[in-house]
Order: sequence, then structure tokens, then C-alpha cells
Amino acid sequence: MIGIISTNCYLVINEEAKEAVVIDPAAAPEYFVNHIKSEGLTIRAVLLTHGHFDHIMGIDGFLQEFHVPVYAHGAEKVLLTDSKMNGSKTYTPGYEFHDAVYIHDGDHLKLAGMEFEVLHTPGHTCGGVCYYVKSENLLFSGDTLFQASVGRADMPTGSMTDLVSSIREKLLVLPEETLVYPGHMGETTIAYEKAKNPYV
Repeated sequence: MIGIISTNCYLVINEEAKEAVVIDPAAAPEYFVNHIKSEGLTIRAVLLTHGHFDHIMGIDGFLQEFHVPVYAHGAEKVLLTDSKMNGSKTYTPGYEFHDAVYIHDGDHLKLAGMEFEVLHTPGHTCGGVCYYVKSENLLFSGDTLFQASVGRADMPTGSMTDLVSSIREKLLVLPEETLVYPGHMGETTIAYEKAKNPYV
């Protein structure tokens, strides 16, 4: 967990290839950057689940060290490029990012020897996505789905109706053994959420 409100930033590693991607860099602390370097990892990309400040404010720090593309859903441009919309202006002097590579629902990103399927899951934000790695039974859910909970929908571009529909139609249909790694708090599984999540 890193950043000012303890965001889960993930380093997804292909051990055999010594390649990795970073998901949701809330910050770029020196210890994290040094770990990547000491392990001899080649970073291939930064993946964003959405554009809120607590998931993006480490982008510049990472790009200073690792010159890689930053992927986000096309609808998130409105948050990424506006410090009021992404919330950073409320808690910090403000942060914007203007150089994202925009992706869409159903895209398959082949990075670090893995394939990340883009699942557009609007609700927390209009361009929120989850990244599904079918070969590893992994889902990186950002702030769409938490353990026995769901993301907020009361911020700009949010919609609880859309959020619940996204989870039901895009996530709960995945294999029950799928491990879910959310943007905050601990991991869960699709089976657990189908049985225990009171929102869906």
C-alpha cells in the first residue's frame, strides 16, 4: 500500500522473463523503485484502473525511471487531465496526466509475457476498468470491487446503478476461483463475492 490514502499498487511480475507491469502507481517511493532495479526487472507498462488522484500521483516518478506507456480507458481522460475532477486539487496542489494511451473494453494487452484483458466497469468512474489475466486466474479490480463491498459512486462521473451492473455483468461471470486484487483493502475471490457481497 502506498500513497496518501493507502492505495494498493501492484507489481505484476513474469519471473521467467524478469519483466513486469505496474498497476495504479499512487506514488513512486524510492524503496519501490530500488526494489524493481535490484531485482533486475524490466517494466513494460503502467496500467491504470481509473483516474482518481490516489491511483495516479506516482506516474511521473515512475516515468522518470522507466520510460513506458501508461494505459487507461478512453473515458477516463476527463479525470486524468483535470485536477478538480480527479480529486487531487482537494488534497494536494493538484496533479494531471496528459500522455495516456487510451484503451477500450475488450482490448487485450500483451505485456511482460502476459495477456491483460480490459474489462470496462463504469460506476466508480465512467472509465473505470478491471484487468483480467485469464492464464493466472487474476483480476485487478481497482475501486470497482472490494472484499464484501464496492467502490464509491458519489464522486464525479460515478453511478451506483452502473457500478452494480458492471460487477454483475463483467466480474461475477468470471470463474469462481479467480483471485481479486482490489485498489484498497485485502484480496478476495469471485466465489466469495458471489456469496457474501451485500451490494450485488
